[in-house]
Amino acid sequence: MTPTATILLLGSGELGREFVISAKRLGCRVIACDSYEGAPAMQVADGYEVFSMLDGDALRATIAKHRPDHIVPEVEAIRTEILAEVEAEGFHVVPSARAAQLTMNRDAIRDLAASELGLKTSTFEYATSREELVAAAERIGFPLVVKPVMSSSGKGQSTVRDAAGIAAAWDYAAAGMRGDRLRVIAEAFIDFDYEITLLTVRHKDGVSFCPPIGHRQERGDYRESWQPAAMSDAALAAAQAMATKVVDALGGHGIFGVEYFVKGDEVIFSELSPRPHDTGMVTLISQSLSEFDLHARAILGLPIPAIAVPDASASAVLLSDRDAADFAITGLAEALTAPNSETAVDARIFGKPVTRPYRRMGVALAKVAGGTTDDARAAAVAAAAKLHIDYRG
Repeated sequence: MTPTATILLLGSGELGREFVISAKRLGCRVIACDSYEGAPAMQVADGYEVFSMLDGDALRATIAKHRPDHIVPEVEAIRTEILAEVEAEGFHVVPSARAAQLTMNRDAIRDLAASELGLKTSTFEYATSREELVAAAERIGFPLVVKPVMSSSGKGQSTVRDAAGIAAAWDYAAAGMRGDRLRVIAEAFIDFDYEITLLTVRHKDGVSFCPPIGHRQERGDYRESWQPAAMSDAALAAAQAMATKVVDALGGHGIFGVEYFVKGDEVIFSELSPRPHDTGMVTLISQSLSEFDLHARAILGLPIPAIAVPDASASAVLLSDRDAADFAITGLAEALTAPNSETAVDARIFGKPVTRPYRRMGVALAKVAGGTTDDARAAAVAAAAKLHIDYRG
């Protein structure tokens, strides 16, 4: 059978794994790429390549070898100038090379949102040295959130309470930085009521939205998410308007994870990812079409139906706490045992070959018919607690 399309996936983590499954259901051939063999998406793809996305020569050679219909980035640290070059040669980069270039770096997307589009953001400055960070902190004040301009999953992010914490925050950000740019963003801490992710689909027929997703973070990384997140009509309308403005500016088709802080009816832009979002794992149980299905459909130019969440749903992650290559994940039967007839539970085990401290190894999912998001969160957390990592040796 001739494939619907050939996709080159750049980055092969758990989000990429679910995207591969969605794309293959639509008849695509997928080549998964990452810096190590046996990455989650490689296990379900048609083929794979092992190289660093920051190796421009290797990236270009891989594109030339497979000549994909679509190049789909799944990680932040990529030689985006190569993507711009191959796009100019006729390759399709998802959602676009410009979007990849701007969103791979927090400073570029923040400048677009705040300076060019006029979206409301926190007060922020950039720093390329410890001394510059000290000066920025004096101007912005404390508490101060410091994070690398290029990182993922909260790596390198910390909150600084006073001047004594600046040195440690700089060192932590530098250690968690991806890529080769030693630069951080320092922003005023926002006294928000809650955070949301607004999954926004830009497709051939316009822009569509998933119901908002609430989430809880630790160490700058997601631990729980739930859908739909309760917010006022005014706040939701503001979030949707801002998301439309920024995804239209970026262009292309696909799903965008747009993050906001919300205080009452006030919505403050935080970040954006032009790909499925980790907090959106909840859509694997909450929506008839998950964020990964929607991403695949938008990329392929297929119709996007109305998106609804009929039941309160939630996700909770399984974390490892040490470095290990010999381990097993147990307790799946117990985790998948629903506590009552109104509750449905599910799980995804990511298949990562090694564990590390605070590494996501799986996620538990729950939805409660006629229940609340608090009910769904409790069910997801309880299911995740029944999953265990048994370290051997």
